[in-house]
Amino acid sequence: MGDAIDLSGDGGVIKTIVRKSKADAVGPTENFPLVDVHYEGTLADTGEVFDTTHEDNTIFSFEIGKGSVIKAWEIAVKTMKVGEVAKITCKPEYAYGSAGSPPDIPPDAQLVFEVELVACRPRKGSSLGSVSEGRARLDELKKQRELAAAAKEEEKKKREEAKAVAAARVQAKLEAKKGQGKGKGKAK
Repeated sequence: MGDAIDLSGDGGVIKTIVRKSKADAVGPTENFPLVDVHYEGTLADTGEVFDTTHEDNTIFSFEIGKGSVIKAWEIAVKTMKVGEVAKITCKPEYAYGSAGSPPDIPPDAQLVFEVELVACRPRKGSSLGSVSEGRARLDELKKQRELAAAAKEEEKKKREEAKAVAAARVQAKLEAKKGQGKGKGKAK
């Protein structure tokens, strides 16, 4: 689908997009370094599958920048967005090198991975906590504003009721004075 992109600059890590992500998809960042992927790894020479998450539909998770995966993955996955599927071709120096990873990966093997970025997440106890704490503060402020608005509305209602009661008293006094005036006039 996509053109081959030389991510390492020396032909060591080539990425070809198989399926694009949605336009608004996110990718790994400093705040969201934990990634979940589906993948299938094959030997470039033979096409033999040496590892896959598709057979048992598992997710492989790792943190970008921690060196827990081969260099090619560190380089390629951080360029991906959630929902994207990419073919990543990597030379041995960006994979398992001259040692290989016996028994499945021979020494100096060029590897091809088809990787789907399923999700990006924050580290436990990191920025998501800050984000959720921020949301909680905003929700609390919103509740306080709503309560303050309700209290103002209640005070306004009480003032209007008090005005109505005062107006009724004034009206009653006026009515009473009118009645007293008429009565006094008749008595004379």
